[in-house]
Amino acid sequence: MIQTKRLTIHPASDAEMRDLITHTDDEGLKLAYTEMLTMALENPQYRPWYAAWFIETPDGQRIGELCFKGLSADGTAEIGYGILPNFQNRGYATEAVKAVTAWALSQPNVNTITAETEADNLASQKVLLNCGFLATGEQGEEGPLFVLSRKQYCPPISAR
Repeated sequence: MIQTKRLTIHPASDAEMRDLITHTDDEGLKLAYTEMLTMALENPQYRPWYAAWFIETPDGQRIGELCFKGLSADGTAEIGYGILPNFQNRGYATEAVKAVTAWALSQPNVNTITAETEADNLASQKVLLNCGFLATGEQGEEGPLFVLSRKQYCPPISAR
């Protein structure tokens, strides 16, 4: 579990993942959640890299989710995230992504975090830039590719 000033962020349990699968109408998300749960069950030692993570307010209200899309042998993990519409434009995505990428880059087997966002999703691109990611100029499957590496990451003074 990761705590920030305004958020609690934690990986979903197997039961919570099954609930996401059951209650998701979006077939693409249903498939993604199913694949994530399968990988989490098959790789329990790497579970945080495959589970959905819930983003919640201190009172337990879920306002979004994020996930890593596995962890490669070279120490690269891709992050994806989303905040429910009623909670957007309040800095929650930036706060969550900063906290989770700081946690990820503190893990000994992680060197790089990547993210892709649709070309017209300027809000998401701003989140990534505010979190220290650099635009690579390359296109991924979902759009422009952004990278945050252990080399370029500088934790806040309070975390040093």
